[in-house]
Amino acid sequence: MKKLVAACVIVAGLITPVAAEQQTGRLAAARELYTAARYDEALTVLNELREGDAAHRRFVEQYRSLCLLALGRAAEAEHAIEALVEADPLYRPGEADASPRVRATFTEVRRRLLPGLATAKYLEARGAYDRGEWPVAQERFAGVLSLIDDPDAGGGLTDLRILTAGFLELSTRAAAPSPVPAPPPPPEDILSSAREEPVTPAPDPLRVYHAQDAGVSAPVAIQQAFPLLPSALMTAARPQGLLEVIIDEQGRVVSAAVRSSVHPTYDAQLLSSAPSWKYSPATLAGHPVKFRKLIQVVVKR
Repeated sequence: MKKLVAACVIVAGLITPVAAEQQTGRLAAARELYTAARYDEALTVLNELREGDAAHRRFVEQYRSLCLLALGRAAEAEHAIEALVEADPLYRPGEADASPRVRATFTEVRRRLLPGLATAKYLEARGAYDRGEWPVAQERFAGVLSLIDDPDAGGGLTDLRILTAGFLELSTRAAAPSPVPAPPPPPEDILSSAREEPVTPAPDPLRVYHAQDAGVSAPVAIQQAFPLLPSALMTAARPQGLLEVIIDEQGRVVSAAVRSSVHPTYDAQLLSSAPSWKYSPATLAGHPVKFRKLIQVVVKR
């Protein structure tokens, strides 16, 4: 216990630069209580200082986790680290920021939370894109890629990365200033271009297309009824999820996978109902093609 207290006191001195940015009398008091090993009193002050921007919350939750670990309250310390990760998903403490024990717990929590946070951040970015907020969408999609590529994310979000990269490119193009229009071509060029036949790509029958493929018209839902959420799951279920389906040339769902869970029981019901959905199929150059579609599931309560 004495070694842990000593290590925590050393960490407190090393993370002082973060405290300097959030200098207030109460934060300074909490730090002094912590360095004096008066962890319960420090927690009382810190628990009242949990509102603020990401940098402020990061400082508070890091000190809370250190105090809780020093008191042997590991489960509560993990919750504090969860709050820290949710406030600032890209933050990882270095050797100068936290003890090895805190860093190890931090890594475990990030590995558990990052896939879900990446999906949630993707939905936020997609919302900005759908509203035409191109610079906001561009920034948020770039943030999602940073989360997906983080070593603690586990490398299992390949499909989400493809979607995010595609929307990032589209957002970047839309956010760029409009180019100055080129002058009209001379008459001979107009005549020559009029003689040129437009080239349309031939669909690949083995390929599954997606929204970022040029010239592809996305499928349109004809029948896509989500199952009702059972009342027994209301409290435990998340408000939204993400479902990926593959729609064939006849507009049928031939494959479905949950990318962000609402609740395991509801997820199973969702997967069972997906094959009954019907779409007007995606097309390329007027020909029906297979299509990979990402569907946001919003739970009605």
